[in-house]
Amino acid sequence: MSRLATTLLMVAALVLAGCGYRPMYGSSSTSPGVAGSLSSISIPEPTDRTGQLIRNELISSMQTGRGEDKYMLNLTTTLADNGVILDKQPSVGRQAILITTSYELVDRSTGKILTKGTTFARVPYDVVRQPFADMQAQKDATERAAREVGADIRTRLAAYFAKQQQSS
Repeated sequence: MSRLATTLLMVAALVLAGCGYRPMYGSSSTSPGVAGSLSSISIPEPTDRTGQLIRNELISSMQTGRGEDKYMLNLTTTLADNGVILDKQPSVGRQAILITTSYELVDRSTGKILTKGTTFARVPYDVVRQPFADMQAQKDATERAAREVGADIRTRLAAYFAKQQQSS
């Protein structure tokens, strides 16, 4: 049985080698790949704290600013704090931070919008009616939601660049 498993594993490896599979974030000596494209995106400074959190997440994860600024990513962010459970227990409530972000990737040389979309993250937190604890819980939920939105935008941009590189 071990010989059959070894043979099947070798056949599967040969089939995968022939299918042209490439990791999305992979690079080669001739092409920097998706990571190179992501690092050539500049992101304008937002005016609100939530936008700054998302921008920081994107800069950190995409390592922007390390290459030539070929693209510009415009972000439009809204923040809402909604009640989920109100007064179900005498001293505890439940709120949720909702961050909705629209993005546009613009080619700096032509001004053409290459891709755009909208994403959101909803992160709940407890309200225990202690001012400092409630403020910290809200802040933590906002930061988690911003990280989720940033990760989703990064993944969408990486998929866009991978598709562009695959077609060329």
